[in-house]
Amino acid sequence: MVVARHLVRGYLILGLIISIVHALSLLPGCFTNDAHPRACVPGGVVALQSEWSLLDATEAGVAVMVVARLLVRGYLVLGLMILIVHHQSLLPGCFTNDAHPRACVPGGVVALQPERSLFDASKVRAVSLGGWLVIEKWMKTSLFDGIPDGDLLDGAQISLQSISRGTYLSAERGGGDRMVVNRTAISTWETFKVWRVSAGVYQLRVFNKMFVSAMNGGGGAVLASAASPAQWESFKIHRNPSQSSMVHIQAYNGMYLQARDRNLLTADLKDVPGWNKNDATFIMVVNTPLGGEYQLANGWGAEAAVNVFQKHRESFVQESDFRFLASKGINAVRIPVGYWIASDPNPPAPYVSGSLQALDNGFQWANNHGIKIIIDLHAAPGSQNGQEHSSSRDGIAEWAVQVGIDYIGESIKTIDFLASRYGNNQALLGIELLNEPGAAVVPLDVLKDYYARGYSTVRKYTSSAYVIMCQRIGGDFTELANVLPADKVVLDVHFYNLFNHELFDKKTPEWNIDFVYNDRLSLVKRLNTAGNALIFVGEWTNEWMVENASQSDYLRFGAAQLQVFGQATFGWAYWSYQHQLYRWSFKQSVQQGYLNAPTSGW
Repeated sequence: MVVARHLVRGYLILGLIISIVHALSLLPGCFTNDAHPRACVPGGVVALQSEWSLLDATEAGVAVMVVARLLVRGYLVLGLMILIVHHQSLLPGCFTNDAHPRACVPGGVVALQPERSLFDASKVRAVSLGGWLVIEKWMKTSLFDGIPDGDLLDGAQISLQSISRGTYLSAERGGGDRMVVNRTAISTWETFKVWRVSAGVYQLRVFNKMFVSAMNGGGGAVLASAASPAQWESFKIHRNPSQSSMVHIQAYNGMYLQARDRNLLTADLKDVPGWNKNDATFIMVVNTPLGGEYQLANGWGAEAAVNVFQKHRESFVQESDFRFLASKGINAVRIPVGYWIASDPNPPAPYVSGSLQALDNGFQWANNHGIKIIIDLHAAPGSQNGQEHSSSRDGIAEWAVQVGIDYIGESIKTIDFLASRYGNNQALLGIELLNEPGAAVVPLDVLKDYYARGYSTVRKYTSSAYVIMCQRIGGDFTELANVLPADKVVLDVHFYNLFNHELFDKKTPEWNIDFVYNDRLSLVKRLNTAGNALIFVGEWTNEWMVENASQSDYLRFGAAQLQVFGQATFGWAYWSYQHQLYRWSFKQSVQQGYLNAPTSGW
């Protein structure tokens, strides 16, 4: 690309110089000086003649002059054509057509790319800044170190077994009925999801999404019939100091839950129970599957969380990281954000202010180092997939539920906020309307309507930014290819040789590499021609399920992915820049020699 850029500039300068000389030769008068008499030649070619010259007006000179005139005009036309193309590539927007997707390159070179070419560097070569403004515990577990009762975070799943009876607490019928203590095994009705009120105080959500409630705050029956939690649904969990799995549960009025009757759990024990075998002592088994932004903020609590988040945001990504990425040929970053950014500096509880200032900093650093930004709505209100990276409170995805809170409308407000704030910023490359909606919880028609609304919202503020849709995880890759008009629209697909144990477990390096060159390549090519949208491999990583892979294996696997994903019409983005698992980290993989730029560039 650098060589091509210099050729463009050379022809441009040559064309302009010759055009000036040509213009001078058309002046009505001719002139001379003592050293170099100058004469006009019919047709406008100027000859510098001391005595005999190449352009002497002899018969031979005239012939040469004709050739020279044609060369002049040729260079002039070529220079002007390149000037037009060069100017067009500097326009803020890029465009596509069916045969040749077109994209802008820093420096002004336009590439017409049916597949890989000299100018493929015009495609997006991005790295996601995951774990910066939307927390994921598995990327940086140290953020959670020291949280009191750190296993009982929001979304933790618990079961409770009576010491005296040996049976488990159960929400009869999955909820909407009484709580009983008569089950001999654990299933969905015997599993409760934690909503953390504060350290030691919790609410318990049952299978049908209702909450456990001590009627009248305690003194009688315990039911699983509250539609939303309040004081009667809040319980203190006291852990045995010498055996944390042994617990007492205290209702709002101070009475303790007990299993006197196997067919009805009650909250009517007034005295503090001991840790011996009694009806008020339970064995609690905890599974903590979620560790996202919600869990971190609510786990630390309002006061302590401020310091935790401030230190993290200031250290996890800095301007030096943008400088590093630019030096490695990366031309864009994909920045995941949560919906609460639109309410900063007063985000809804338990979220902590400061993410908006961090994103502002990111735009400043991007402008300083010639990098573009894709803003990615990674965590939508209500959660679009029930995962920690969408900041689900308890693993339930309610974003697409069209009753009660209008989560989709709130998401559009977030897109409106981001587009209005950054739409005219020269570092903005695109806005991704939603990350990884789950096919099992987001109906296709609902998502299509949302993407149409999001597209219109972005276009109110900018015609140059790309509007990016993400595939439904578990859906057909091509189902969204023609949802929006061919107006700088992108479809984001995510490719990992992970997560699907049936497909990827216990496979060799060669099998995985062949899978990329065959299955992935075939899919990329099919997607490239599937519809209006440009194709963006918006998440991939250089990690797999291969055990004991060598550094050479990683290098070959990375090279295969770069070559194949580089054929996507929009480009790719690596997940992620920083990660405690080094092969997931672009920075560590590059620095340690596990991921190299191909000889033709990224």
